[in-house]
Amino acid sequence: MGARQARSRSGSQDACGPEALARYFRTLGDPTRLRIIEALLERERTVSELVSLVGAPQSRVSNHLACLKWCRFADAERRGRQVVYRIADPGVRDLMRMARSLVGEHRDHLATCRRIGPDWI
Repeated sequence: MGARQARSRSGSQDACGPEALARYFRTLGDPTRLRIIEALLERERTVSELVSLVGAPQSRVSNHLACLKWCRFADAERRGRQVVYRIADPGVRDLMRMARSLVGEHRDHLATCRRIGPDWI
């Protein structure tokens, strides 16, 4: 990669401010969306499969899938009468692996947090 490409690439990273990063992480901040992402990391799934795996109503799963598609975590392909969902960005696997590692080190402490969300562990 040339110096011009390197500057251009690092410049675009600098342009990603805290608002964009917060929105990105907010997408991951819902347990149902994380369950969907984990299921899609295993393999492609239909909405019916995700409803069974996640244990949420179809409308809720569909809303979460719409969010994941909009934010480009997932994409979909129509196959006959079914729509099959998959992870759109292969970097999501690495991000989830790193997040699990970080959470693992702080799991007990995170479980005692009273400032964000319901009891989730």
